Amino acid sequence: MLVIENLTRRYGSLLALDGVSLEVRGGEIVGLLGPNGAGKSTLLRTAAGLQPPDLGRVSVAGVDLWAHPIEAKQRLGYAAEEPSFYEDLSAEEYLAFVSGIRGLDPAAARARVGELAAALGLAGRMREPARVFSHGMRKKLSFLAAVLHRPAVLLCDEALEGFDAGAALAAKNTLRELSAAGAAVLFSSHVTETMERLC
Repeated sequence: MLVIENLTRRYGSLLALDGVSLEVRGGEIVGLLGPNGAGKSTLLRTAAGLQPPDLGRVSVAGVDLWAHPIEAKQRLGYAAEEPSFYEDLSAEEYLAFVSGIRGLDPAAARARVGELAAALGLAGRMREPARVFSHGMRKKLSFLAAVLHRPAVLLCDEALEGFDAGAALAAKNTLRELSAAGAAVLFSSHVTETMERLC
């Protein structure tokens, strides 16, 4: 489902990725465990199509990411370590925008947003602009946007960092549900316990 082949990425003289290859099959949650600075975020950003590799190939559900980026990204969800938003949009407006971009049925998307927002503890804050959100709330909003369309491939970069216990449990359940439905999940963390329970 997600195939990464010989991925290499440099920042000047720093070799951040050195010929990384891996595969995540449908129904799997694969963990990337490592300290800060190990290259996890570089790998996930590159696999999400946000920065080009110097060498290598990424295939998302059988679609080459760099040859057919729009088609590949339609099948992809990405929860960033440091998410960014249109800061003056409310969470509700931002997710409506994401739903529209992804071509989701508006009524079905609103229902899923309501369900996920309630589970993650965002339900009472959906009309507030993203600029007033705490770090943890921004992470929750990023996660919600990443899973909203039930992607075939989901990339999570320290996705649960900053979550309270209830939201973390709800997010893990969502990841398990996506995986059980056939999604491939690549999940990075430096927390061993999270990896043991999830992957």
